[in-house]
Amino acid sequence: MATINILEYKLKPFVIETKEIMESYLRKTQVEVSDYSFAANYIWLSRTSGFYEIIDDTFCLFVMTGGELSMLLPPLGKPSQCYSAIPKCFDIMNENNSSNYYSKIEYVCDEFLEGFITSSNEGEVIFSSLENYVIEKKLVDYIYKTNDLIELKGNAYHAKRNEINKFKKAYPDFSIQTLDPENHAIPINHLFNKWVSDRMKYMPKEEIDVFMDGIYQERLAVKRVLQDYCALGLVGLVIYIGDELKGFTVGEQVREDTASVLIEKTDFEVLGCAQFIFREFCKVLKERYNTEYINVGDDMGFENLKKVKMSYRPEKLVPKYTIYQK
Repeated sequence: MATINILEYKLKPFVIETKEIMESYLRKTQVEVSDYSFAANYIWLSRTSGFYEIIDDTFCLFVMTGGELSMLLPPLGKPSQCYSAIPKCFDIMNENNSSNYYSKIEYVCDEFLEGFITSSNEGEVIFSSLENYVIEKKLVDYIYKTNDLIELKGNAYHAKRNEINKFKKAYPDFSIQTLDPENHAIPINHLFNKWVSDRMKYMPKEEIDVFMDGIYQERLAVKRVLQDYCALGLVGLVIYIGDELKGFTVGEQVREDTASVLIEKTDFEVLGCAQFIFREFCKVLKERYNTEYINVGDDMGFENLKKVKMSYRPEKLVPKYTIYQK
């Protein structure tokens, strides 16, 4: 995978060896959003689409889609340097792209946006910066108190407790194992294929095209999780019923007080399996990282997924924005 030369900058391939570099900059930008993680970006990017450059001592992550360049995160580093890097990042994207319409910075968090609007060398509010940019609110991350997801106390979680109890009663031969890529890769891929097939049966017709567009990326994400599991520092669980794998989940720590669930898949036909493995995985995340919160990411715009995530009563809904240049 070649370096891309644009203006005076050299965009280098975003590969597993980039992890140490990116994480040195992430340590300067402790935010709640799940996307601010090497693993979260690495597993979702194809081998030929991710690039990075260090600009004004900030880590700038770009993605090439159909020949057009955009950014998956704002520049990472010290705030003042991040804001000075933004115009240079847009210069890079605009130089490459067929239209400035494709130039954008995605997954911008509140903390970054607040500083972008208010920062100035003179300490004044510089609304003039917004004359050159359009800021659009996109999705939100769903963040929960870890203990709420483990204990499931009160009427709000009554349905969840019932599902778990029904699962344990119906499948007394279940077993939980720590995910091991060498032993579990084949059954995980079999389950993923079944999940896609089952999902198609119950999906509203108007969502099918969007769903199918995302399947390739999700399949790649599962492949990368299994291939680079140890190098990425991930933790995961699998659940068996008898000798058949019926669910798996993977996560990581994204900051001192917050863990993140990256992927979870269960067999649709095994009722209560999703609720059960989610609770058990929350226990693992708390035991390993002692985190107060768990972030399960956004709902990707799917109404059904939004309902599921809201049903767990999130403690916080953390918005994410996209910055466009006028």
